[in-house]
Amino acid sequence: MLGTIIGIEDGIVSLKLDVELDRIQNLINLYVVMEDSNKIIVGEIMSIQENIAKINMVGEIIDGKFVFGIIRSVSYSARTRLISKEKIDMIIGLPEYEEDKHIYLGTSPIYDGVRIGASLNDLFSSHLAIFGSTGSGKSCSVARILQNIFYRQNSIPYLASFFVFDAYGEYHSAFEGIEQRVKGIYFKKFTTNTKSTDTELLRIPPWLLTTDDYALLLNANKYTQLPIIEKALKLVNVFCREGEETIKHKNDIIARAIIDVLSSGGAPAQIRDQIFSILSHYSTEELNLETKIVQPGYTRTLRQCLIIDSSGKLREMELVSNTMQGFLNDNLELSLPDGTYRYTLKDLAEAFDFALISEGILNSSKVYDDINVLKVRIHALLNSDQSIYFDYPEYISKDKYIRNLMTAPNGGKVQIINFNINYIDDRLAKTITKIYSKMLFDYSKDGHNRNKLPFHIVLEEAHRYVQNDSDVEVLGYNIFERITKEGRKYGVLLTLISQRPSELSETSLSQCANFLIFKMLHPIDVEYIKRMIPNITNNIVSRLRVLQPGICIGFGSAFKIPTLIKVQMPNPAPTSESCDISDSWFIKK
Repeated sequence: MLGTIIGIEDGIVSLKLDVELDRIQNLINLYVVMEDSNKIIVGEIMSIQENIAKINMVGEIIDGKFVFGIIRSVSYSARTRLISKEKIDMIIGLPEYEEDKHIYLGTSPIYDGVRIGASLNDLFSSHLAIFGSTGSGKSCSVARILQNIFYRQNSIPYLASFFVFDAYGEYHSAFEGIEQRVKGIYFKKFTTNTKSTDTELLRIPPWLLTTDDYALLLNANKYTQLPIIEKALKLVNVFCREGEETIKHKNDIIARAIIDVLSSGGAPAQIRDQIFSILSHYSTEELNLETKIVQPGYTRTLRQCLIIDSSGKLREMELVSNTMQGFLNDNLELSLPDGTYRYTLKDLAEAFDFALISEGILNSSKVYDDINVLKVRIHALLNSDQSIYFDYPEYISKDKYIRNLMTAPNGGKVQIINFNINYIDDRLAKTITKIYSKMLFDYSKDGHNRNKLPFHIVLEEAHRYVQNDSDVEVLGYNIFERITKEGRKYGVLLTLISQRPSELSETSLSQCANFLIFKMLHPIDVEYIKRMIPNITNNIVSRLRVLQPGICIGFGSAFKIPTLIKVQMPNPAPTSESCDISDSWFIKK
């Protein structure tokens, strides 16, 4: 007997100890069983003061198995004793470890030699959040967990797919050469470092992007800008092609734009300049400034028909308008690109120019400004160093593009795909992670083998990307929030790694089923975790500030109870170590 129960209140048992504390091990955080005649309650010793131990009741042993939660309280007559080390596996360990069903996470810092793990299904079939302050061991632990997934003797997860968005480029060293260690497991890396010679540059084919993707890329902040982006995409769908039907489309679009200009009521000089601008940028062999307009007794070019006479009038406006009517084709419809035809950012920039000419001038100045902002941004992107990330050399379908991401040079299946986004600014990094996440989500949602090829998207420094953005107001959704709410049934799962959980999207965080929380110091983040995460207790919160590096508290659906875990150092380790000041400051003699 450990002692006598003298009080029970709000799930806390007060136990008067019958042992001499200076002659036994430290009892804090050890588990006890309190046995009645008809039940066995499990509790954790939280504190000891004046020989009175406070024990938090956490669960019950029923039919030889631990069940989290308390329905019936313990009685004062219950016999209390420390749980044996042989039975602690029932609560926090891996009593029946099976390689194809479980993952080893680490050891218990309380019970020496006790291995702690979780069911693969419970941990990885839901969204996972990993939090911790700088230097708490997050990156090393993430690398170790992934290594534990793949460093196996028999049950090798050949069909796993982890897409790691690496904010600092630190995971290369942890997985480089994994194919030599585990046959059939491959690591593939992409970089945003344009000067790299040994790593493939990250490139996204523009024709695979949707209206929503371009809204993110161009930082559209009004839903009224979406139709403008759609118009530009519909135009690029025509202007980047050749062929008889394409020429009919072009003629129809150009003619309608010119008719709109003619009927706009603008000054003659303005009308002339706008038509010249349209035909200088967009023309066909049949419709251009040199197109001949034949009238009884004379033939003139379209250019000549746009001459302003001495009285300041365009006398041939009706003639030009009637000529344009002949190019109209009501049977033609503009459609959005479907990913089956290649176009470049330059093509899209020209399409925005045409959208501006054909619509912006003719509407209110406010609409013109909305269009012009997007036009300026697409041209700025086209003329920046960042355009190289959207310069894909040859046509590829979306299906093949995604499959290529997961294909090794020898044709094998790649399990870890790493995107080093360290060399781009946060705004573009956020956009790229959203574009890829949406692409993977759509691929899984639209696929025939739904849920059969799960994608795990791992976001390092997730607070930079998974935020309470204006996407919902502009697009009607935030892709990360959609994935956290809907992705599980399609097999698309997020792992959010962050040192600032208070900056994360509340919706995304609320959908996470499992948490690994390392040392947290910032009071706002600690309070946020306490407020946002279900079933977290004041005891857990109090522990977060004093955890040693590499030790976390795991809780959620994959754990029977909140569990302290000491994660082993990865081998090899990521390049996440802090700067060694004493080594850097001084000249070695």
